[in-house]
Amino acid sequence: MNQENVRVRFAPSPTGFLHIGGARTALFNWLFARHHGGTFILRIEDTDRKRYVPEALDYLLDSLRWLSLDWDEGPEVGGDYGPYFQSERLELYHKWANWLVENNYAYRCYCTPAELAAMREEQRRRGLPPGYNRHCRYLTPAERAAKEAEGRSYVIRAKMPLEGSTTVYDLIRGEITFDNKTLDDFVLLKSDGYPTYHLANVIDDHFMGITHIMRASEWISSAPRHALLYRAFGWEMPKLAHLPLILNPSGKGKLSKRKKQAGNEEILVNVQEYRDAGFLPDAVFNFLANIGWSYDGQTEIFTREQAIARFDIKDINSTAAALPFSKMEWLNGMYIREMDLPSLTAALLPFLAKSLGRSEETLAGDERLPQLVKLVQERIKRLTDAADIIRFAYVDHLAYEAKNLVAKKLTPAASLAALQEAIRRIEALPAFTEEALEMTLRDQVAASGLKAGQLFNILRWAVTGQKVAPPLFGSMAALGRETTLRRLHEAAQRLADLVAAVPS
Repeated sequence: MNQENVRVRFAPSPTGFLHIGGARTALFNWLFARHHGGTFILRIEDTDRKRYVPEALDYLLDSLRWLSLDWDEGPEVGGDYGPYFQSERLELYHKWANWLVENNYAYRCYCTPAELAAMREEQRRRGLPPGYNRHCRYLTPAERAAKEAEGRSYVIRAKMPLEGSTTVYDLIRGEITFDNKTLDDFVLLKSDGYPTYHLANVIDDHFMGITHIMRASEWISSAPRHALLYRAFGWEMPKLAHLPLILNPSGKGKLSKRKKQAGNEEILVNVQEYRDAGFLPDAVFNFLANIGWSYDGQTEIFTREQAIARFDIKDINSTAAALPFSKMEWLNGMYIREMDLPSLTAALLPFLAKSLGRSEETLAGDERLPQLVKLVQERIKRLTDAADIIRFAYVDHLAYEAKNLVAKKLTPAASLAALQEAIRRIEALPAFTEEALEMTLRDQVAASGLKAGQLFNILRWAVTGQKVAPPLFGSMAALGRETTLRRLHEAAQRLADLVAAVPS
């Protein structure tokens, strides 16, 4: 393979958010191009005007950028083979659709929507397979002239062979043979002047010099149509590789294009949902690369550079793969733990700002934030997890019930005494550090006969107001001496009120 000549494309339709299956297709094409030092092209297939969503283009581009799947040619970067929007290439499609008609590989079909509906109803009534009955294929020149004289609109249909078979070679699946009798005379150019996918992608792939087409397996049935078009035009067909279908996590059925629930588990199905749910782009990249492709059969976590160096089409599995969503949080947690503190803090800022009701600028200027982030780094699996854990540091008053301050197997009075001793020790500390706090409080446990869990549970509720919080000593150090002592004194007063309320 001449590595310099590899040219692949990702050609999404701007109809909504980028589905995770489409993202996997883009990723595999990108890896293949980068592995071979080739070109990764982004082409926008926007000819289906009924389904076109103007803002979807921004969703697509933003999602690809978020995953760092940079394109060498396409929207915003240009290239020598543009335009890269199919809606801007209509003249080219018309030229070659008419060429097919003139050379007897296609024909104009004048059937009206009402006639087509009546045909389909007759097929249903007689139990015949659906598909165009080729009525206009056999019109005489006079009949065609009459249709033209009526001013009827038309579509252009491919004239498929009626006998024999068509074989295509797939780099993943080997030879696939199709009986030509099963192929219908499909539409190439619609009555509105826009091409169908089948015509546009064949013409564009040829004129953009595409060498390899990696696309989802649901397009396998289109392969003979495209092969016959290439044959009609006399063009060399790019090499094909149909990627394995992505199934629901249960392994039953194709992954939906909408968010679903699998039992109690939320299943995210588009890239925007993964970003909003607090997943890291590198983790999602790694996650997608593992669906249908294996790094070495054992390694689950690898860098982009390692994936580029290793990627080979022969390692792609032809079998449909279930979405291993249950692994996503684990994988994301692993990536979070490997991040340096400044990078993790920056990644957390948008999520913290939204949840805590503060601006990113205010949070970024809080000198306590790096300490707090360090405390949660080992404890979160999503970026969205952090806010609830460190919320205690961003509230003026803690809301919890006084009974939470009563340690297990201790009375309110005993709990109050333990808390008061802790306050005395903390106030006497010359240095308010995590290490000093831990030393003096563990000394208290040893001297008092309390269990560590009893004292630390009292202090955790007093300082954070939360059952689940970061490590106690780090939390106190992050809050600082003044805030910590104020909260401890407030807790002591709550306990005192509770003791007073208990009849003697």
